[in-house]
Amino acid sequence: MNLMTHLPVLVVVAPLLAAALIVVINSRKAAWLITLITSLFCFYASVNMLQMLQDVAELSYKLGGWDAPLGIELKVDALTALMLLILTGSASLVSFYALRSVEKEIADGKQVLFYSAFLLVFAGLIGISITGDAFNVFVFLEISSLSTYAIISMGKDRRALHASYSYLIMGTIGATFILIGIAFMYVMTGTLNMSDLAQRLPAVADTSAIRAGFAFITIGVGIKAAMLPLHQWLPNAYAYSPSVVSTFLAATATKVAVYVMIRFQLTIFGIEFSLLEMPFDKILMFLGTLGILGGSIYAIFQSNVKRMLAYSSIAQIGYILLAIGLASHEGFVAALLHMFNHALIKGTLFMALGIIFYRFATTELSSMAGTGRTMPFTMAAFTIGGLSLIGVPGTAGFVSKWYLVTALLEASLWPIALLILVASILTVIYVGRVIEVAYFKPAPEGVERKSMPTSMLAALWIFAIANIYFGLDSEVSMGVSTLAVDQLIGVRP
Repeated sequence: MNLMTHLPVLVVVAPLLAAALIVVINSRKAAWLITLITSLFCFYASVNMLQMLQDVAELSYKLGGWDAPLGIELKVDALTALMLLILTGSASLVSFYALRSVEKEIADGKQVLFYSAFLLVFAGLIGISITGDAFNVFVFLEISSLSTYAIISMGKDRRALHASYSYLIMGTIGATFILIGIAFMYVMTGTLNMSDLAQRLPAVADTSAIRAGFAFITIGVGIKAAMLPLHQWLPNAYAYSPSVVSTFLAATATKVAVYVMIRFQLTIFGIEFSLLEMPFDKILMFLGTLGILGGSIYAIFQSNVKRMLAYSSIAQIGYILLAIGLASHEGFVAALLHMFNHALIKGTLFMALGIIFYRFATTELSSMAGTGRTMPFTMAAFTIGGLSLIGVPGTAGFVSKWYLVTALLEASLWPIALLILVASILTVIYVGRVIEVAYFKPAPEGVERKSMPTSMLAALWIFAIANIYFGLDSEVSMGVSTLAVDQLIGVRP
């Protein structure tokens, strides 16, 4: 038996089995170690599947040997491979980082259950990305969502309970909308397999049922992606959840929601129907622009740095939606590239805040006075992430913003290209507030330089260095993004 042929299913099954094993063993250190090993295995599997795609257009795995569309199929193309890299890479670093952070922020009696629930979130997000069945998108979405509500609520801050409940309400509405949309498609086509749906939908595309299904799915996914004005759940969920949770969610959760939007729009409904006939392109461009400005302005006025970065994430989702709304090859590439780079940026920033929380038990801006001197390694990494968020040349953030601006100029949308510049200036303002407090304000009396846990700093700096590496050499990220778009819109087979 060739293990490599089973990687598409193993990457889903491994975290599910590990989650159950953790509960059976019921040991905190064993739970962390199992989580780390599982995440690293999934990253190894993702890298190998990406390498396999150099020889074939896609990998297909038929569960139980049943051929699609009767059987359930797992599929890995370039878009899936990109998402798996984001998910498994982030999970591996977060798992390594988690040992000391979880000990600090989560009660002893909940730590084993936390790691189990974390792996269920991880498995659900992978399942969403790899399934070739529309209904299973909903199934895996529920697995990840229910587990996410649980791990958000495990923070010691009582406001985490309210944040989790708010997310539960919004998330349930979003999932219901997605399920209704899938039901409309099934009624009209009699199939749930994505490839089969793509072949059958054109014959019934000009019906009210399919248009309603498209609308329901779009709104449901918009809630999950925190698309303004459907973003209300995100700021508190990021601000009051444990640092490990906010880091992982910021790097992955909204990206998977955008992935679902792209997958349904381009693979199932098709670009002509989704972005031209509906016409959803103009709506996305408007909502993306609104998100960029609204998220950036809200971020400026936050006193809690976690909430600041949460609103920043809403703005960054706006960049991605704007790029998709261009409905062009260059726009789609810019969207996927920014999904990848934003994961690196927010992973760096939220990990740095987690280390600051580890020491001061708060992420209020006022508590960070003098941290540039008392926590130099942490703040240096935060600064790199901040520069990448702004889009300074030499960082990953610059690469994706450059491609977005290029795509806008090619579409003769120079006023919106100027908006990107304005939004970057707004980013300078709120990132600059943190840098000013950290480097130009004195530390409170009695607060001196202190070494932080090596595991946390190591994970943080891998994220930070990745921001620089992929800013200087974008061959991998750009190559996979371009290949994914080529496959999605039919430029190459």
